[in-house]
Amino acid sequence: MRKRVAVLGPHILDVLGRPVDDIPAGQGSSRLTEIRATAAGTAGGTAVDLAKLGASVASFGAIGADLLGDIVLAALSAAGVDTAGLVRKTAAQTSATILPIRRSGERPAWHVPGATRLLELRDIDLARLGCCDGLLLGGPDALRGLSSADLATIAASAGSGGALVAVDVLHPGGPADFAHISAALAAADWFWPNADQLRALTGHDDLERAAAAVLALGTGGVAVTLGADGCLVTGRDGRLSHVPAIAVDVVDTTGCGDAFNAGMLTGLLLGCEPVDAAWLGVACGSLVATGLGSDAAIDDLGQVLDFLRAANAGAAERITTAAGVVQAGPAQDGERVA
Repeated sequence: MRKRVAVLGPHILDVLGRPVDDIPAGQGSSRLTEIRATAAGTAGGTAVDLAKLGASVASFGAIGADLLGDIVLAALSAAGVDTAGLVRKTAAQTSATILPIRRSGERPAWHVPGATRLLELRDIDLARLGCCDGLLLGGPDALRGLSSADLATIAASAGSGGALVAVDVLHPGGPADFAHISAALAAADWFWPNADQLRALTGHDDLERAAAAVLALGTGGVAVTLGADGCLVTGRDGRLSHVPAIAVDVVDTTGCGDAFNAGMLTGLLLGCEPVDAAWLGVACGSLVATGLGSDAAIDDLGQVLDFLRAANAGAAERITTAAGVVQAGPAQDGERVA
């Protein structure tokens, strides 16, 4: 059995190079160790990682009718992602980012917002969302073609079919962005911002108060990523649980949040408790940091669990057991299978 997951939001072409110590003056040049192009973005990057973890993934979003869009489609298809839900827009190029990666793993960026902003509700087959086991609504703050009501409709369409609905954001944002996505958050099971985003959106510096502001909308739970400090997980009871980071040699932090989303969503769909699912998310994010690009270093679920086992053997075994239960045996009456 493979869980069916829809990802909806920004699909971006990332072009990355490392290590970049400085930008050559004039028309000078310097040699790099590695240059890569990847399908990225809050939706696109997560889609690839979800597929690697064993989900049956369908992407929804807008890309340009250009070579950059062709590359994004090729990268997603190579990972086994269904791209039928991606629409091509002639009015803008494919969203793209150039990332010169420093030796520290930091990632300054040049970005073209592109076609992501042109996605409209009429572009989305809502019936397909109603047939999935999980939906990641990634970067709704960047989907300027969708109103607050549209975003709520998308979340509700998936939720009405029994899907677990999770939301993440792309930009640092502010109170206006929070208001724009609040109706979608009210219909969501989870919200997965980073700490800076959560503070900026809610206007609360204290993360516990910031998470409480989200939970007050009706969202089921909040997982806040903290970079090198791991993440915080809380539910409707308001209790915060800290999941520490896993120490690795950092090459590039691009896509670590997207990988966390893929891991946590996978864990939740396997039936794991939220903290164990967060451990899987942290493991995925840590692995991605060891390579270049948002799709780096994750091979499959078994490999991620082997990596996690060294940091938290108990969580790894519980997730392994859950995965085995889900994947073994014939489907029972009423079960949905991919």
